[in-house]
Amino acid sequence: MFKLLALIVFALILYLLTWPVAIEPKAWQAPTAPGYRGAYRSNQQLAKLELLAIAGEQRPEAVTIGPDGYIYASTHSGWIVRLNPQGQQALRWVNTQGRPLGLAFDPQGRLIVADAYRGLLAITPNKTITVLSTHAAGKAIAYANDVAVARDGRIFFSDASSKFSALAHGGTYLASLLDLMEHGGHGRLLKYNPAEQSTIELAGGFNFANGVALDPNEQFVLINETGHYRVLKHWLQGPKQGSTEVLIANLPGFPDNIAAGLDGRFWLGLASPRNALLDKLADQPWLRSVVQRLPAFMRPQAVAYGHVLAISGEGEVLYNLQDPSGSYPVTTGVAETAEHLYVSSLMAAKLGRLNKANL
Repeated sequence: MFKLLALIVFALILYLLTWPVAIEPKAWQAPTAPGYRGAYRSNQQLAKLELLAIAGEQRPEAVTIGPDGYIYASTHSGWIVRLNPQGQQALRWVNTQGRPLGLAFDPQGRLIVADAYRGLLAITPNKTITVLSTHAAGKAIAYANDVAVARDGRIFFSDASSKFSALAHGGTYLASLLDLMEHGGHGRLLKYNPAEQSTIELAGGFNFANGVALDPNEQFVLINETGHYRVLKHWLQGPKQGSTEVLIANLPGFPDNIAAGLDGRFWLGLASPRNALLDKLADQPWLRSVVQRLPAFMRPQAVAYGHVLAISGEGEVLYNLQDPSGSYPVTTGVAETAEHLYVSSLMAAKLGRLNKANL
């Protein structure tokens, strides 16, 4: 019996130390988490969300407002749902046959979609789907994530991970966990030129390139670097053109989508609080490989905690809205109108809406 137990223990240790895993972790230094104080002081303001049905679909990961005032949300099943300007009469509008994430309208009235499985898409008002881009800089776009459109039709979008394809690694959530655990800098910021029908890489080396937002004056584009808990600013014009700098660092959670709101502010969703174990293992890549060999339920996972922020173009925190109960979990982003904030989620069954009178 003792020999059998020893053999089992030896086999388990051998498995944890040597079994092949998909990731090749890289060492880095995680900043000390700021916690929920100061600009991120805990509050209950997001607990006031009204929940809107989305035609029987779930997981409204991204939301945008159309030029007609209608509300559009991308869902886990591939359907993009549409609600009227009052947030009612939800219907399944079009299915991309992929995994639609970021949404934005172009000057022609087409809905531009960052589809994690299919690449960059355009959908006309009559529901015709066109694939605009699947490759950039000699690489396949493995995980199109978020999108912003300029007034002249140029499209800025993120390829979250050129290594961990969402389609090949079990979906968007599981692929994101792999990329975050590896921390290998596989994320990219891309630009599609509609006149030339070409896509170029503007910047790369990001640890999970996520949300993308364009400055209303089109001087710069913001990109959320989820794995580094920060928002970056990539300059499109001026003396810093072509350079990328940190706008706001050391966020208390994992930033997901970001979108331009009203009055020059940008709204971003923090999908989950920081994970203390993941931060402690930042400079221990071999231990991260060991953790990756554990059963999935024992690895770091997203924690239900509602949190969205509004920041200025200079990185000042303007609004800090939270729901520590996580009743509306894994908050991914915000679309703002004159009266409401529409809050999206990777896991919720409905779309959230907050009356701005409650702010």
